[in-house]
Amino acid sequence: MVTEMKAKVVYRELLKEDLVIIRLVPENGMPQYKTGQFLTIGLPIPSEKKIVRRAYSIASHAENRDYFEFVIRWVRKPLPGRVTTELFYLSVGDEVSLGEPTGAALQISDKLPNGQKDNRRVICVGGGTGLAPFIAFAKHFHDTNDKREVVILHGASYVDELSYKRLLTDLELESERRGRDKWNFRYRAAISRPKEYFNRSWNGHVGRVESFFKPDKKTGLSPVEEMVGEEITPDNTIIYICGYQGTIDGVIEFLGPKGFVTEHEKKPDGSFGIKYESYG
Repeated sequence: MVTEMKAKVVYRELLKEDLVIIRLVPENGMPQYKTGQFLTIGLPIPSEKKIVRRAYSIASHAENRDYFEFVIRWVRKPLPGRVTTELFYLSVGDEVSLGEPTGAALQISDKLPNGQKDNRRVICVGGGTGLAPFIAFAKHFHDTNDKREVVILHGASYVDELSYKRLLTDLELESERRGRDKWNFRYRAAISRPKEYFNRSWNGHVGRVESFFKPDKKTGLSPVEEMVGEEITPDNTIIYICGYQGTIDGVIEFLGPKGFVTEHEKKPDGSFGIKYESYG
């Protein structure tokens, strides 16, 4: 039996015609959950005369007891998503059904297999709306005064799909202002279609987001290694990935030769350097 709760839309920000941020408040209060989890949103679909549910990553962090936040893309080809289409027609005050928060794939690793605290650098790789759980990561690390180095890499096709650019840029500026010994955060974005007219203003990294891990032929260091100032290894870095399977495979292809293995393929001592969740 599916356990559900009713929730109301309290905020809706249309970033572009097919990208929206919404906030939902459960009628009986916020349940306990862990940063990095997802839940299902259910809506009645008139053509099917039933409630249809779809899973969405939670972009708000567990310390936020006010609302759930989601960033949602309306994919219309080859066929528009049924639940997503209905979500785009919702207004503040409308009601939806929510499932219980669940999912362990992207829960933050706080301890090593030997029981010691995991102080490794955290690199989050989000493709498109796969950025959502890492917005939760950033807010969690910030609000809990975590001293780990945090890097968020976001990939999008178009500049106006960089949904949380302002927030993430502000978090990096805060890191520079306060000092990295107090808050160590970096954010970089990649645009995969730099020659498109709508991207003419872009002067940042170009290519798919996994290309941040592609080593330079001369230096042997990747763009992300140049940024953090050292080679990344499974001993000093843990990678979290959320996006299409192609993005996940691309990151693993670059990191495999460095000794990184996924949580599903742990080493004999139980260690791993990559956690991921795919969608689509």
